[in-house]
Order: sequence, then structure tokens, then C-alpha cells
Amino acid sequence: MYTEEQRQIIENAGLLKAIAHPVRLCLVKKLSREDRLTVSYFVSCMAASQSNISQHLGKLKDLGIVTFEKEGNHVKYSLASEKVRKIVKTIFEEE
Repeated sequence: MYTEEQRQIIENAGLLKAIAHPVRLCLVKKLSREDRLTVSYFVSCMAASQSNISQHLGKLKDLGIVTFEKEGNHVKYSLASEKVRKIVKTIFEEE
């Protein structure tokens, strides 16, 4: 068994690993500034294709970092993790 501190370290390492990919970091950076964004909005992230963006958003969703809502034919994503929002703010030195 792990201690509480060890469990938190493992959890945080997984979180950092999840957002360490350049495309995923771009996605969470955009979501930290504005919620309810569609996949097409993110295509400018690191010149990634729409299918590639969808794959990365799926991984972030599976890890509980982003959530989504369906609105008609559109899926809108939001950042679900305040911890990630704080990390992005720190990395990019935003106030």
C-alpha cells in the first residue's frame, strides 16, 4: 500500500504526463481561457488534424481533465480540472 503522500505523487505524475504532449497542452491552454469549445476550434493547435484533436480530447476526457456537452450536432468541451487550470496558468505565467 502507498501512503497518502505517495498516492498524491503518483496521481500528480499521471496528470502531468497526460498534459505533457504538445497537442494536449495546447488544448488545455485554450480551455483554461475559454470553456465550451468545439473540436474545430482546436485545429490550430500544433497544426493537428480534426481526428487527431478528437483523439487527444478523448484521452483528456477519459482522465477526467475535460468534460463535454452535446448541443445538437456539436460537442463542446470544457476544462474540468482546476488543478490543470492552475498548472497552465503557472507554466505560461498568466495572471
